[in-house]
Amino acid sequence: MSPEVSSFFNDFILSFTAVFVAIDAIGIVPIFLSLTQNLSREERFATVKTSVMVAFIVAMIFLFTGSHVFKLMGISVSDFKIAGGIVILLVALSDLLKGPQGMTPVTGSTGIVPLAVPLITGPGVITTVVLQTSTVGYLVVVLSLIANFLLAWLFLSRAQKVSDLIGKDGTVIVSKVAALLLCALGIAMIRTGIMEFIKR
Repeated sequence: MSPEVSSFFNDFILSFTAVFVAIDAIGIVPIFLSLTQNLSREERFATVKTSVMVAFIVAMIFLFTGSHVFKLMGISVSDFKIAGGIVILLVALSDLLKGPQGMTPVTGSTGIVPLAVPLITGPGVITTVVLQTSTVGYLVVVLSLIANFLLAWLFLSRAQKVSDLIGKDGTVIVSKVAALLLCALGIAMIRTGIMEFIKR
């Protein structure tokens, strides 16, 4: 394997892992089942399709416009790393200590809110993909997003089977581990942002 291919593969694994942890598709499964309990099988499948598609579009919009918004507002990448790291840390701590609360079951066949945003594409995903463009590049992040959203669609479209396979406790454990990793990711972003700010 050439150094270029090896470097690209390593960047992809890094990006894929970060986005996978930020989305936490397995952890969303029990929430999804609760939110769609009033829907038929066909409506639930339509909800998955629409929600994942909308979530992917939102992530892509922020991916390609985030850096331009920074420039217009006079925000440096290091500033956003610090702010984004704090947001990711708070989101992860909230999920780690409490978990999503007060969500009402959806009654239609869309479920864009809260399924697409903020459950699938939330502050953690948005911050992660925007920051990764400056380190691994757009192509790698786009490919990792596609792979992760395909996985999210797979998990949610077979949510009941996933839940039955690993059980309620299993989904909670996976969700908490992902939240813990997200905490670490947030702290790493804050640390990197502060170091880059000091070096300016």
